Amino acid sequence: MRKPELASLKLSNPVHLLALGFGSGLSPIMPGTMGTLSAIPLYWLIQGLTAPWYIAILVVGFIVGIWICNVATDAIGQPDHGAIVWDEIIGFGITMFAAPAGWVWIVVGFVLFRIFDILKPWPIRWFDRRIHGGFGIMLDDVIAGLFALICLQLLAQYF
Repeated sequence: MRKPELASLKLSNPVHLLALGFGSGLSPIMPGTMGTLSAIPLYWLIQGLTAPWYIAILVVGFIVGIWICNVATDAIGQPDHGAIVWDEIIGFGITMFAAPAGWVWIVVGFVLFRIFDILKPWPIRWFDRRIHGGFGIMLDDVIAGLFALICLQLLAQYF
């Protein structure tokens, strides 16, 4: 059952559908984790692209994501509801940039991104608390994605 504050978000609205990670953000448990899981098929679609195209998709996803998150937060009247998971989708995409092929690396990238997104070590937490709106929603996950990307690449170099 949907929470009352989410009643104004409609999966039939394409902007809301994206904000909710194709419905994954409506999960009653761990919506951020479910949103990150929904990013895996999207990653499969773009993983074979050249670096400039991959980055371009992430940049467009980030810029459009600011608007998507603003529209969704305005619809529900809350600044950063957990059901809004477009930021997790872009953050995971950042994590997986230039990742080695294979399921193991997808799982490692997933775990690393979730660790940084949940724990929000400095400076992620600093930005999360000070920058609001759609930009703030997106920014902390971009930084978490960058931290996870660095760790994933270091692990790939080591192993």
